[in-house]
Amino acid sequence: MRSSLLLTEYQQQAQRTDLRRVDNPDITFPLLGLFGETGSLLSEVKKKQRDQVAYIGYEDSVLEELGDVLWYLAAVSSRANLGLDELAVNLDKSLGDWQSARAPDLCFDALQAHAFGIAATPSPAFERRLVALAGEVGLLMTDHYAGRLERNRSTLKGRLIAVLRALRDATHEAGLTLEAAANANLEKIFDRWPAERHHPSLFDEAFPQNEQLPRHFIIDIEEIEVEGRTMARLSRNGTPLGDPLTDNREDDDDYRFHDVFHLSFAAHLGWSPTLRRLLKIKRKSNPKTDEVQDGARAVLIEEGIATWIFNHAQRLEFFEGIDALDYGLLKSVRNFVVGYEVEQCPLWLWEEAILAGYKIFREVRTHRGGRVGIDLTKRCIWFEAP
Repeated sequence: MRSSLLLTEYQQQAQRTDLRRVDNPDITFPLLGLFGETGSLLSEVKKKQRDQVAYIGYEDSVLEELGDVLWYLAAVSSRANLGLDELAVNLDKSLGDWQSARAPDLCFDALQAHAFGIAATPSPAFERRLVALAGEVGLLMTDHYAGRLERNRSTLKGRLIAVLRALRDATHEAGLTLEAAANANLEKIFDRWPAERHHPSLFDEAFPQNEQLPRHFIIDIEEIEVEGRTMARLSRNGTPLGDPLTDNREDDDDYRFHDVFHLSFAAHLGWSPTLRRLLKIKRKSNPKTDEVQDGARAVLIEEGIATWIFNHAQRLEFFEGIDALDYGLLKSVRNFVVGYEVEQCPLWLWEEAILAGYKIFREVRTHRGGRVGIDLTKRCIWFEAP
């Protein structure tokens, strides 16, 4: 039974996430990506050389960057109507021995010998392989912008074969396999852009009803004056929730309304230790869950995420007109919550929760308050002006 990933299978899966292909079908955009990701791979090596002890995550970063290079190579090939298998069958052949036939059953594990595992630091041989890869990508870019590839399919194919060969050799020298990079890349891209979106089960589904986040509820937000200070107050059914909030900074930025982010996290992720604290619905029937998932540290982490994203969003008009977030931002959020139940939420769901929260925030900011409704069964949040 076949256990290795097919090159054709990987390319087909990767092609589904080439979101710009319809509007911008030529190879220029993925070529720029290929050039950029190769540079990022070299940067990982440089950072590890500079900070051998302080720089952690080198091994995972190298695997991710190798997968990203492979993705862009697959995208260039797809747009040029070339299969990765068509390139791979010629990896170790001379120009005179090239074959044009496809090899749809060719697996990644057929391309290289067994890998011995990535080293903790980059070796000189790995550095040389990466420089060779960068050189091949550079030649590909040079030929493209000189117009030498537009009508010369053989030259384009030759350049892509050389890039794939250099990528394979660099991957092997790193102690990894192209198959591992491909599988990691598929996991990454479908974490963000899945073929179908299925919400995970709510974290408190198995707990008593009085320890569950309410599946439907409404929160009123109003702006009030308290001893000359402008504050935001939350209430539910006329009962205040928590203390009124100020912006807690010198310059007015309306962070006093930031509780809408916690409401959106609850609505979309089914997670908000802060909201559990405000509603007094911690999961005390399980002492470990109460301590870890609903405890003070989890609350601080959620507040930290909200503040960190807010500082980023301010520079982007609070995500006005933006329908997709930077991958680096989402990845950083995931790193914030490692070890907590919400770590299992996919990146697309985090993106959905953040963008929905900021849509509500902009409304509340405009109207200086309002009514926010949460529906956990439909995973949505809505706004009603005061």
